[in-house]
Amino acid sequence: MSTETAGLQRYSLNGPTMGSRYSALFYAAPGLDTRGITERLAQAVAQVEQQMSGWSPESDLNRLNAAPRHRWISVPRELMKVITTALRVSEQSRGAFEIAVGDLVQGWGFGPALRPLELPALRELRRQPRFPAGKALVLEPRRHRLRKRGKVRLDLNGIAKGFGVDELARALDAAGIRAYLVGIDGEMRARGRKPNGQPWTVAVEKPLRGERQVMGVMTLENAAIATSGDYRQWVEIAGQSYAHTLDPATGAPLKNQLAAVSVVASCMLADAWATALLVLGEVEGPRLARERGMDALFVIRDGTRWREVFIIGGQLQAEIEAR
Repeated sequence: MSTETAGLQRYSLNGPTMGSRYSALFYAAPGLDTRGITERLAQAVAQVEQQMSGWSPESDLNRLNAAPRHRWISVPRELMKVITTALRVSEQSRGAFEIAVGDLVQGWGFGPALRPLELPALRELRRQPRFPAGKALVLEPRRHRLRKRGKVRLDLNGIAKGFGVDELARALDAAGIRAYLVGIDGEMRARGRKPNGQPWTVAVEKPLRGERQVMGVMTLENAAIATSGDYRQWVEIAGQSYAHTLDPATGAPLKNQLAAVSVVASCMLADAWATALLVLGEVEGPRLARERGMDALFVIRDGTRWREVFIIGGQLQAEIEAR
């Protein structure tokens, strides 16, 4: 699909990945044969799935999860990069972002399991001794290998999709595309501007379950945005609804007033930090974002309304009531 703008042609490509779809919008010379680019994009996301999927028994992540303790396991360079980044965000977020939660994700029904555990089994799972990934893993990044000190099951759902978007961007860079917007299910990364000089625009959704409405629009230029919220995925257990983001401190789904957090950074970092700030909640999340000089939007539930808190470069820009 394409349209012409200022002598350049607009191309739109997409395909399946990670239980969703990737998209790529870009401008290039008219008549471009997109078959090679389509193949690059498909290979980029397929590699991320092969390495980091918690759903595929044959993925490198699940091979690592199944490995015995104390045995060195070689992993691909990209997977090592994602794990290393995850551990750094975990430390910087004071444990709010944690990848050693694979058993909890599975138990609550957000992984490959057919259904969540019953509440008594979930309580027992939460009582089991737990170690953060930073203590459970020993890494040798330069040799692309690691070993587990203890029993641990990793889950990369909070960072792998963002890394996948960054890989889509690298695929277009390698193809010589200089203006594009790529994304996977709302995690977006932009390069350059449109031919008319305008930046790319990305819709920010209202945090509503079961429907999609636009709350506002953000512009992107040589940046990425990722959003975490409590309204996209949830499960029903014993008549109660639970959102999919887990609090590592409690081993249970979040209970705070944050409905959504959007972060602007590289997409991998934005993905991880959006989750971390969501876990930290409506007070500590904005506080840490300001301390770290981040660009973030917080949507806070206030009864039947929402409040939006904008932080740019670590500075509070505005706090407004949204409808």
